[in-house]
Amino acid sequence: MKRLLTAFALLAAMALPASASAAVHHPTGAFANFGECPLNHSPLFACIYAETTSGFVQTGKKTVPIVKPVVLQGGLELNEKGETPFVPAEGGNTLTKVPQPVPGGLLGITAPSWWPSLLRNLFNETINNGFTGVTATMELVGPAKVEAGALVSGTGTAVSLPVRIKLDNPFLGSGCYIGSSSNPIRLNLTAGTTSPPPPNKPITGFAGNGVESEGGALITITGQKLVDNAFAVPGANGCGGILFSWAVDPFVNEIVGIPSPAGTNTAVLENKLQLADPVAVKASE
Repeated sequence: MKRLLTAFALLAAMALPASASAAVHHPTGAFANFGECPLNHSPLFACIYAETTSGFVQTGKKTVPIVKPVVLQGGLELNEKGETPFVPAEGGNTLTKVPQPVPGGLLGITAPSWWPSLLRNLFNETINNGFTGVTATMELVGPAKVEAGALVSGTGTAVSLPVRIKLDNPFLGSGCYIGSSSNPIRLNLTAGTTSPPPPNKPITGFAGNGVESEGGALITITGQKLVDNAFAVPGANGCGGILFSWAVDPFVNEIVGIPSPAGTNTAVLENKLQLADPVAVKASE
């Protein structure tokens, strides 16, 4: 893996020139996953495609398993200082928005007695019609950061993600979120060991096992586990729409157990990570 990272640095000088507008790319073969790699960004050091296939996110009292793959994609720049800042996906889909089912949903939950009768009746009608399922979708609300060295070595913060979680249900409406752009959940994921405040105890990730292919132009790392249990989670906002968020937001907070301080939440993401030479990705089109 270190040999390939060195080779990428040498190839960066041959990176494609920058373009004023993003182009559509269609890499093929072993590089087919890298269609969102920002090949028009110069100088580009590497293309990144990380697919989270399992794990979970626990916020307060609720744990949501990852049962549908979520993708983080983009690239790494190489600047004059030798740093490798993350470059977002060329089409803007840096973190794919994939709804994950929330175990239990709203099943067995009754409307609070202090709600207005109109709101209680609306909630009960929703439940009676069988609309108890809830999905949670993690959405990126700020710049992602990826440290290539930390990904490979298993030390330090490998991936930083400012996110919010969108909750979907007919009763909760289309604007129900945990966190926001101004007050996000800040995940600082590591393949090493965390240092959370109490009551959480340290947990350890895993950098994974890497294999080179395509003449050294592609690294595939399997079995990677990124973890964080030192983040805080803010309360809900916008649930129940403009008319009822004043009542439904506290209801969601009670169900989920939020706001929850640092040391009471956990994220474990189990990934397959691919790093590719952008010159080879472009050549495969």
